[in-house]
Amino acid sequence: MPDPRGADTTLRAGFLRSASRFGDRNALFVDGAHHTYADLETYARRIAATLLREDRRSSDAPKLTAVLGHRHLETFAGILGVLLRGDGYVPLNPVFPTDRTRAMLVRSGVSAVVVDASGLAQLEEVLTGIEGSLLILAPAEADLSSIAARWPAHRFLGSNDLADGRSLVIPEASPDDIAYLLFTSGSTGQPKGVMVAHRNVRHFLDVMAERYGITEEDRFSHTFDLTFDLSVFDLFLAWERGACVCCPTAGEKMLPGKYVTKHALTVWFSVPSTAVLMNKLRMLKPGAFPSLRWALFCGEALPAEVTQTFASACPSAITENLYGPTELTIACTLYRWDHERSPAECHLGVVPIGQAYPGMEVLVCDESLHEVAEGQDGELLMTGPQMALGYYRDAERTAAAFVIPPNRDRTYYRTGDRVRRMPEGQPLVYLGRVDNQIKIQGYRVELGEIEAIVREVSGADVAIAIGFPRTPSGADGVVAFVGTGQHVAGTDEEAIAIRSAAATRLPPYMQPREIRFVGTFPLNANGKIDRKALLAILEAPKDPT
Repeated sequence: MPDPRGADTTLRAGFLRSASRFGDRNALFVDGAHHTYADLETYARRIAATLLREDRRSSDAPKLTAVLGHRHLETFAGILGVLLRGDGYVPLNPVFPTDRTRAMLVRSGVSAVVVDASGLAQLEEVLTGIEGSLLILAPAEADLSSIAARWPAHRFLGSNDLADGRSLVIPEASPDDIAYLLFTSGSTGQPKGVMVAHRNVRHFLDVMAERYGITEEDRFSHTFDLTFDLSVFDLFLAWERGACVCCPTAGEKMLPGKYVTKHALTVWFSVPSTAVLMNKLRMLKPGAFPSLRWALFCGEALPAEVTQTFASACPSAITENLYGPTELTIACTLYRWDHERSPAECHLGVVPIGQAYPGMEVLVCDESLHEVAEGQDGELLMTGPQMALGYYRDAERTAAAFVIPPNRDRTYYRTGDRVRRMPEGQPLVYLGRVDNQIKIQGYRVELGEIEAIVREVSGADVAIAIGFPRTPSGADGVVAFVGTGQHVAGTDEEAIAIRSAAATRLPPYMQPREIRFVGTFPLNANGKIDRKALLAILEAPKDPT
């Protein structure tokens, strides 16, 4: 068995090293309380020991355990406990629709679930229709007799059933084993389970810890749900070096600027939509966040204007744009913002995604997967040590997304994102999703170009273009949604002015037929703007009155 505090090369290794070195330091702030590394390790070991003691699964069962919860002490201890038990964790979100959570649970094939109080509230609905017997561990609940009586097919364990973890022998785990199985949206409506190996995420953490010089003095923001892989950055990069993870409440997430100041955060990481919200709420005043060392963004296209404003709010920080799909392990390219150089390197008002991580290789391809010439646009493919294992129990989808291009001898992941192949040393320019390039009246149209011009002529931080009405070949036209700020309504005169200004910059087939103003954009569970929800608004039947 590898030494868990030294030679272990899995996701849990950094936390164990920090617990050994910094036991009395705070590892986590959640629900209004700090928790030390020693306390969190003790809790995680008890959960791991309990899972091992109660294990009844067959030898060929998947080495996976689910965690159904939402940012509480027992949720984070549960994740660590699963890793210390030798399994990969499967995060499940209690705010997701019950049918979706049940489908993920069944498809993962797990035999045990760790739940917190929010998970217990959804659990009975999730269990409806599940065959077989699950071990359900609620480490913070003393009395589970009521729910256990209603679901006799399953085994329920609570806080009084936790094992003593002091004598825990941590099972060996291979770098090739699954560290976490994360379900993402699938085009068929069925979630895809992305298998991220320990070696994938270890490479990412090693690169990031070195680049950002993380120390035990750092305090990280934690703005992501656990079903969003960016949460792995917050948790395990902080725990890699003895830093503290700070979790805002739902109310505090609505006023993130105050949270940064109150808790003296040094590392900020969020989706760009959060920065846009902070700008609308006038939180990004120059010098507002002197404690920040790093201001990091990932998950969406990053608007250049908001980046400039955010950077001025944290003058002691370095601002970076990270890019990467789950299949390439959290982030695989990055770009450092420079006040003087960067504005000229932006395209259509969007910050570049930069250069590949060490060891990662970029390929920009046409539709036949042949590399395009310098200066040409194409789909981004990447390979390297962060490329995930594929889709769980789904060979067909894996084969479609993880491909060997012509005249190549390595497997690459097709990101579905369009970029421009730049000369050596110049940053990759993000052009939008392949599926956001649509045909309107037979013309190929980049919705991102329309969005950039509508943003510019309207002065809005965010504008989203939706092809509508939809046709078998694309769309008949475009509707643009323009953000106005909370509780602020746009007028008909403003809509006419925006359309008129856009008409001077766009050919007729690209001009928005309609401008719709929104106070706040609908967001998906990961905090990204939900384009499908905007399309659903357009497709909803009109009120006859």
